[in-house]
Amino acid sequence: MTITFVKENKDVVIAQGANLREKALQNKIDLYTFKGKLTNCGGYGQCGTCIVEIVEGMENLSPRTDFEQRVLKKKPDNYRLACQTLVNGSVKVKTKP
Repeated sequence: MTITFVKENKDVVIAQGANLREKALQNKIDLYTFKGKLTNCGGYGQCGTCIVEIVEGMENLSPRTDFEQRVLKKKPDNYRLACQTLVNGSVKVKTKP
């Protein structure tokens, strides 16, 4: 299984159930805007700054959490918080949509 980071043109091989934020950071993928770099919560699902757009493979992700539902209610359905997203199959992701 792979996560393809579209803007970075990078494929990351993962195990099932991997956390999207952790895999991005481990592979030096920048998820945060300048403001997000200063205010992110460190992956605890409390700030909403690690928004990504899922280009392909939504069916391979864990369902949105209640926090995501609240934070992303005005965003398209294919937007997710990387820290709250578990990957169970191959996906294509756009960072900083």
